Amino acid sequence: MTLLEGQGLSIAFGGVHALDDVTLRVSQAELVGLIGPNGAGKTTLLRLLTGILAPDAGTVRFEGRDVTRMPIHRRAQLGLALTHQIVRPFPEMTLLENVMVAAALERTLRPWRAIASVATAAARERAMALLRRLGIEDAAYKLARNAPLGYLKRMQVARALALDPRLLMLDEPLAGLNNTEAARFADLIAELNAGGIGVVLVEHNLGEVTRIARRLVVLHNGAVLAEGAPREVMARRDVRDAYLGAEAHA
Repeated sequence: MTLLEGQGLSIAFGGVHALDDVTLRVSQAELVGLIGPNGAGKTTLLRLLTGILAPDAGTVRFEGRDVTRMPIHRRAQLGLALTHQIVRPFPEMTLLENVMVAAALERTLRPWRAIASVATAAARERAMALLRRLGIEDAAYKLARNAPLGYLKRMQVARALALDPRLLMLDEPLAGLNNTEAARFADLIAELNAGGIGVVLVEHNLGEVTRIARRLVVLHNGAVLAEGAPREVMARRDVRDAYLGAEAHA
């Protein structure tokens, strides 16, 4: 069953076509890797699918429902969550408080009021369970501004999970991590997916994305160049020329 469908999506900025007639479908509990060279339109596509941007043409459907003009928070309530390439925590809050905010944001858009608006014990217990699930319980009371990048990346996913998503859209979650951290985080993403959460993974770490993704979609110059099983896609000459060639000689 199709969980998310972006059909015929196009958008231009200042006359430059960032995306041109792009279609992406994600099935229930599927893990899709979205790859391509810099400037291919990957992040723009995520922003259209989650409602940060509105398309010039095309539609977005979530579980068969047209959400093309639906605001971000309503899509999140339906189960569509996005994490950004650059982590944006509340720096003066602890990691635990950052996750508690996400769990309560449907009641208020004010972060401190969000914490106060729910039963503190229940919210704390749920947030701590998510930090434990992400393997960073030991830093629960560390201020976000003092936490290492790897912990912040995991905290960001914990915040997304607090929204009870059906589909996680991850924008370069492995960026800035060393090889060991990246492999462990990729394993965690695969575990979340195995638990029934769909994942769209934008990532430049080809080794990890091809290892855990079930299907790859390659964007190039704002259009879909190829899609299919990772091994088959990466064996294509046009993909190597467009992605690997461009990255290798950048």
